[in-house]
Amino acid sequence: MSKTPINTQSAPAAIGPYSQAIRSGNTVYLSGQIPLDPATGEVFAGDFEALVNRVFDNLEAVATASGGSLADVVKLNIFLTDLGQFGVVNELMAERFSEPYPARATIEVSALPKGVPVEMDAVLVLAED
Repeated sequence: MSKTPINTQSAPAAIGPYSQAIRSGNTVYLSGQIPLDPATGEVFAGDFEALVNRVFDNLEAVATASGGSLADVVKLNIFLTDLGQFGVVNELMAERFSEPYPARATIEVSALPKGVPVEMDAVLVLAED
């Protein structure tokens, strides 16, 4: 099966040796997104809600570049440095997704790149070509 890299300037450039996403067949694997401003590559300014929304925006941009959208997400992984923010993430996720919601894991970690409090990755399944 082929692997096609997905890249868009509408989301932050990779900060390491990885692709923003890889499409294989009708499945797209989105790399972890942190709240970086795509224009500057710097951490987005704002409170925790603004940072989570920036992560969702970045995921949406990569999903769009792959030919899909957040509606195509079947699995979402959320990494938080403070699990006390779980409720905020749930509220914001409910604004971005509708039922049936994707499968999800939320994991507390000790640190994330660039000192951010949240990172997310996702798997999309697109309609057959």
